[in-house]
Amino acid sequence: MTLTSLQRSQLAATFAAVALVAGAGGYYLAGTRNGAPAAGTPDTPRKPLYYYDPMVPQEHYDNPDSLSSMGMKTVPKYADTNSGPTAKPGVTVDPSAMQSLGIRLATATTGTLAGTLDVTGAIDFNQRDIAIVQARAAGFIQRVYGRAPGDIIRAGAPIADVLVPEWGGAEGEYEAVRKTGDPSLIAAARQRLRLIGIPGGVAGGRGMTTIRSPIGGVIQTLDARAGVTLAPGQTLAQVNGLGTVWLNAAVP
Repeated sequence: MTLTSLQRSQLAATFAAVALVAGAGGYYLAGTRNGAPAAGTPDTPRKPLYYYDPMVPQEHYDNPDSLSSMGMKTVPKYADTNSGPTAKPGVTVDPSAMQSLGIRLATATTGTLAGTLDVTGAIDFNQRDIAIVQARAAGFIQRVYGRAPGDIIRAGAPIADVLVPEWGGAEGEYEAVRKTGDPSLIAAARQRLRLIGIPGGVAGGRGMTTIRSPIGGVIQTLDARAGVTLAPGQTLAQVNGLGTVWLNAAVP
């Protein structure tokens, strides 16, 4: 069958109309599925439900310039505050938290610090210069030296005189061995004195020893009292050195 020129023109126009309608329909469906808003529709400002003071949220006001019963400025309350499918991404802070913590909003910017800053600071002890004074063995405090927290002492200052019964027995055995004159037995007995903690492994104190501070500085804590029973490793004092100190500055 042969088409005339008029029929061919009509058929082409029909195909073009169908293609135009199909394209428009596809564009409309795509825009609807993607949730695209209609062109030319401006964002309407949100209208607050009411105004309130976060400290007394049960009080509602219509006027934005109203003051609450506590004399505080009111803030708006919205129905769709960061919720629902139309909520915009971002960070929100509860108004009551902002008011109680004194939070203020500002835009972050880059800049250069001034050559000099006026800041608040505090002098503190050097936390790397601390001595913990402990008992090496179980015993009894026989004497203290009138120390108190806050006292400044020198290195080697006595903290307490301690009676250690275990040391007294070991020192008696050493004296008996020393009288034999046997060098090997004497060396072994002296080594035992070192192992149980007697300073220098030298006998002669009859179980008495003086605990001293290894550094000079300020006594921060002191738990040495006459008559107290000590356990091995029990802390008697903490001494902070004064050779250097720290300056903690609060830079805003």
